[in-house]
Amino acid sequence: MLEKQDKVIAGVSGGPDSVCLLLMLLKLKEEWELSLLAVHVHHGIRGKAADEDEAFVRELCRKWKVELRVFREDVPGYARLHRLSLEEAGREVRRQCFAMAGEEWKDARIALAHHQDDQAETLLLNLCRGCQIRGLRGILPREGRYIRPLLLFRKQEIESYLKKREFSYCTDETNLEEAYARNKIRRRVIPYLEEEINSQAVRHMARTMEEMQKLSEYLGWEAERFLAGCSRWEKDGLVILEEAFQKIPEALQSYVLMEALCLAEGRRKDVETAHIRLLEELMGKQTGKRLDLPGELKAERRYEGIFLSRQRRTEAGKERADEAPAFRSRVFERKKEGISFPVTPYTKWFDYDIIKSTVKFRHREPGDYLTIDRQGNTQKLKQYFINEKIPREERERIWLAADGPEILWVVGYRQNQRYQITDRTTRILEIEYYGGEKDGGKDQSVGSGR
Repeated sequence: MLEKQDKVIAGVSGGPDSVCLLLMLLKLKEEWELSLLAVHVHHGIRGKAADEDEAFVRELCRKWKVELRVFREDVPGYARLHRLSLEEAGREVRRQCFAMAGEEWKDARIALAHHQDDQAETLLLNLCRGCQIRGLRGILPREGRYIRPLLLFRKQEIESYLKKREFSYCTDETNLEEAYARNKIRRRVIPYLEEEINSQAVRHMARTMEEMQKLSEYLGWEAERFLAGCSRWEKDGLVILEEAFQKIPEALQSYVLMEALCLAEGRRKDVETAHIRLLEELMGKQTGKRLDLPGELKAERRYEGIFLSRQRRTEAGKERADEAPAFRSRVFERKKEGISFPVTPYTKWFDYDIIKSTVKFRHREPGDYLTIDRQGNTQKLKQYFINEKIPREERERIWLAADGPEILWVVGYRQNQRYQITDRTTRILEIEYYGGEKDGGKDQSVGSGR
């Protein structure tokens, strides 16, 4: 999870798990030459108790000489605005706060204090709600820049560790309330399983989830590969081609449909097993049948298969069609005496010598990726959109210049590092986009070498 001289952002609520996490990182700090930043999020929910938690974390970080950032957020207001539960809203707000801290601490790992009991609760919740194998993998030890070093430990082990060393911590009384499904599992179901069925139930569940993580990763690769061969992007959405889809092994079909839904929606939230079953049923129905799905996503049975699209509406409630963009491109020889680059977000220059195929202007497709640095490291376009916090409703509208599955330019956002002009470049491809900020999005590449 970590290497020497890494930068680490630790989420510290003040509870026993996060205090233990911070203590562990402090013990590693000198040996591993780590840079450490603590982040505390005040959710605006628990009144005086939340204020006391913040004061405790401030004092703890002062005492232990840890740099601290505190975010005071209105989670109830965020939940109302985005029609989320308080639990979901809190999770999203915390992620946003960690991302903001990450903007300041570039390339930092973000350490969270999930433990083995959290794993068991997640598994049981997902089983009860219905899930695919992906839902059985639980919480990942490492997910992008997020790491969870305490997943091997039980909560009681963490609390015992702190008690023996006489370290204090805060207690969140909402964890004792049984209004939340997770709390019911924590306080009723797991104790019963350990007392009446098997005292090692939680540890056995954790080991099973480790196996599910490996299997889920493999299925994800296979699903993306098969989806690329049975779908195509059109102007307003994604088409799943029936003839090619039916040739996919039956055991993988539901996972391919899941990938298609998540790709069309732009995120995985709210996509459930029930929606996959409805989509499977739609494939067997007559042309013209429609299905409403989460996130204003709709599916329509067409002659060639299923068309997935988002219902975009104006304030008056009418659907809005994307305006067709205009691109102009030319290839020219590089002059020996040097060259000056245009400082404009909608004109970009590329090394034409390394382009493998015909450059196409299109929207995103399964398998798209970017080269993100000069060392050749790549990133899936989907993950880039997530990292840049690009709203899901905008992702299908953003135009791309593509060399096969590799994206040369996310118009208005980022240019591929591998196609940058170098001293060895002999021919240059110039692309101009006419559509402006309204269609292309904000540009973050001017003057940054991106």
